[in-house]
Amino acid sequence: MSRNGTLKIVNANLVNEGQIKICDLLIKGNRIERIADTLSSYESDEVFDAQGNHLLPGLIDDQVHFREPGLTHKGTIASESKAAIAGGITSFFEMPNTQPQTTTIQAWEEKNKIAASNSFANYAFMFGGTNDNLKQIQALDSTRVPALKLFLGSSTGNMLVDNPDVLRAIFSNTDLVIAVHCEDETTIQTNLKMATAQFGNSIPIEYHPKIRSEEACFLSSSSAVALAKETGARLHVFHVSTAKELALFDNTIPLEHKKITAEVCTHHLWFSDADYKSKGTAIKWNPAVKTKKDQDALWEGLNSDLLDVLATDHAPHTFEEKNKFYTQAPSGGPLVQHALPALLTAYHNGKITLEKMVQKACHNPAILFDIKHRGFIREGYFADMVLVDIEESWTVEKKDLLYKCGWSPFEGTTFKGKVIRTLLNGVWVYDGKQIAPNSAAMALTFDR
Repeated sequence: MSRNGTLKIVNANLVNEGQIKICDLLIKGNRIERIADTLSSYESDEVFDAQGNHLLPGLIDDQVHFREPGLTHKGTIASESKAAIAGGITSFFEMPNTQPQTTTIQAWEEKNKIAASNSFANYAFMFGGTNDNLKQIQALDSTRVPALKLFLGSSTGNMLVDNPDVLRAIFSNTDLVIAVHCEDETTIQTNLKMATAQFGNSIPIEYHPKIRSEEACFLSSSSAVALAKETGARLHVFHVSTAKELALFDNTIPLEHKKITAEVCTHHLWFSDADYKSKGTAIKWNPAVKTKKDQDALWEGLNSDLLDVLATDHAPHTFEEKNKFYTQAPSGGPLVQHALPALLTAYHNGKITLEKMVQKACHNPAILFDIKHRGFIREGYFADMVLVDIEESWTVEKKDLLYKCGWSPFEGTTFKGKVIRTLLNGVWVYDGKQIAPNSAAMALTFDR
C-alpha cells in the first residue's frame, strides 16, 4: 500500500533533532516534502490536525526476535510487526536465531521474502556469525544487511562463537557493525552448577542475576571491546545490563565517529531484581534484570551518552513456556507494543527528556547503522512518524495485546503516554485502535 497524493499534518508538536516546536508537515507520496511553522498556503489531498500532540520520528528497534521461520507458535513477522506499529516502532532489525538460523545467505534471503509479503513495519535482518561461516559473512551485501550478530554467551544450536581464532578472524575481516550478546559462558555454567547443587531443579528465579551475573557480563563485554580495539572492528554491544560495564564506553566522541557503541533495553530500565518476587519468570531475560543500583546507572549512562541506543530485545515465548520452572523457562518476553509508553512514563517520572528519548530510539540507530533516509523528520526523508498523547493514562489489558503469545510483563501496568497514530512511508497504518489491513512496509537500505 502506498499513498497517492499529499497529506498535510498541522499543529504537530514536533520532537526532532534536540528541539520541540509546533509546526506543519507536507507529505508527498512516501516522503516528507516540506516542514514549516505553517503550511496554510499549501493545498493537500488530506489534512490531519495533530491538535498539539507530540509527533516523533518512528522508532527504530535494532534488536527483535520475531520467531519466523521455525518458531511461529511464539510469534510471526506479521503478528509482531503489527504489535510494533501499535507501539510506534516503524522499523526493526530481526535477529538470526530462528529455525533455520540466518547464517547462510540463502536463509537470509528467505527471511526477506517472508517479510516482503508479511511485514507491517519496515524490516532488515541481521546475519548470524558462527565458528565456520566467515566466507558467507564476507559475501554479504552491506547495503542490505544492517549488521553481523554474534552470540558470545549461551545461544541455540551452532550460534555460540567460542573459538578465539575464529572470533579474531571475523573482527578482522568485516566492515559491518558487529553486534554482540556478551555473557561469559564458563562463568554462567559455574554459577548454575553451584545453584543446582544447592537447590536441585527448584532454583528460585531470584538467583537468575546471580547465575548470569555482573561478572559474566563484564568478562565477555570487556573481552569484546578489547578485541575491537585491537582489530579496529566496528563493535556494538547489545543490551548492557550492569553499572560495571559502563566503564568500557566513551561519551567524549560524537556517535558518527565512535568505533565502539552500546545499547540498553527497556526492561533493564524498567524492572529490577526487586520485581522477581511478583513477576517471576515473566521477567527472565538474558542478560538478567539486575539491581536497582544497576538500573539507576543505566539511566545515567543513557543520559550521559555512554549508552547510545534504546531497543527492546523483543523475544516472545508462549505463556506455557514461560511458566515452567526456572531452568526450563526460556528467557525473553514481548515488548515492542509497550516500550514507547514505558519510556513516556519514564519521561513523566523525570528519568529522560523527550528529546533524549528520540535521540536514542530514532536518530542514533539511523546514524549508527547508516540507515538510508530514516530516523529523522527531515525534508526528503521517508515519512515514518508516531503521534503520541503524552498526557493520557491507560492500563495494559490482555484483550488489547497484539503479540501472538497473548501475554505481556506489563499487564496491569498503568502508563502515562499513549500512541494515538502511526504513519509508515506516508500512510496512516494505525489509528490508535486498529492496524491498517494492507501493509505499507519497505525493506530498509543502508547508505554504505
